[in-house]
Amino acid sequence: MPARPAARSAKTAIPQLSWDAVRPAPVVLISGPENVLADRALRLLRDVLRAEDPSLEVSDIDAGTYAPGELLTLASPSLFGEPRLIRVANVEKCSDAFLDEALAYLAAPADETYLVLRHASGTRGKKLLDTIRGGSAGGIEVVCAALKRDSDRVDFVTAEFRTAKRKISSGAIRALVGAFTDDLGELAAACQQLISDTSDDIDEKTVAKYYGGRVETTAFAVADAAIDGRHGEALRLLRHALASGADPVPMVAAFAMKLRSMARVSGVRGSSGELAGKLGMAPWQVDRARRDVSAWSDEGLGRAIRMLAETDAQVKGGGRDPVYSLERMIAVVAARGESRV
Repeated sequence: MPARPAARSAKTAIPQLSWDAVRPAPVVLISGPENVLADRALRLLRDVLRAEDPSLEVSDIDAGTYAPGELLTLASPSLFGEPRLIRVANVEKCSDAFLDEALAYLAAPADETYLVLRHASGTRGKKLLDTIRGGSAGGIEVVCAALKRDSDRVDFVTAEFRTAKRKISSGAIRALVGAFTDDLGELAAACQQLISDTSDDIDEKTVAKYYGGRVETTAFAVADAAIDGRHGEALRLLRHALASGADPVPMVAAFAMKLRSMARVSGVRGSSGELAGKLGMAPWQVDRARRDVSAWSDEGLGRAIRMLAETDAQVKGGGRDPVYSLERMIAVVAARGESRV
């Protein structure tokens, strides 16, 4: 499923949709700080409109440097009556002239015209947004909130491949999210590269072939080996990663993500589907964390988490030898917290 839009406020009378559910409407408000999702929504809407009528005219306006009369000119009927898509950027920086003319436009939208307003954040233009959300001009809102949770990024990858009508395994989705956990733009680019460069169904081997060298992927491989109790393999993978230029900080971050997930599901009852929504995780993440933590005691997990915090401080400048700190942490984790170094 795509990332869920924010809950509709009491003053919102128009549909609020996720980026991949965008559809034509006289006025489309694309709100929220996540530019990658906003770009996806804009592209999808343009493609839908062009599929309906290839003669679609596309125009762009910058609301921050708006010239009076620009919107009216672009929305005026053309000689041959082609449909028009008017994309307005930087509404959060809009000039007074744009605000006044956009409000006037909402009172009488032009026929065969689709006005798309991109508002990233802030209170500038609030009157315009409130008017749209109140139902003026038959608008819709596409909510592009920041994707802060792994489950949101999983939803994003799933939607990317579903939109492209391509099949991808859950393991491949997990590998992609793990490889590009800090940059949605890079994650989106990786999805598009796999879609364009491959023709078969995409699995973990495909992702490893293209992105096996990513530091984050290597970090998760080290963490997985240690959590599974494979001390020797974890050290071998660590040394290979460091020799390839990996930084200790994202290495510790990979362990933190895994151990936090284990702590969240430890002792919690319910199906993976039920817990996914409560914990902000995807069902497969719940299943994986439960499998990882099944051989651990609560005390051992606590000791490993304390060692993780100590190691995090040391690799960020608190210690003299980050590599030694990582090796000590791996030893504790591989022993499932049941022995001290």
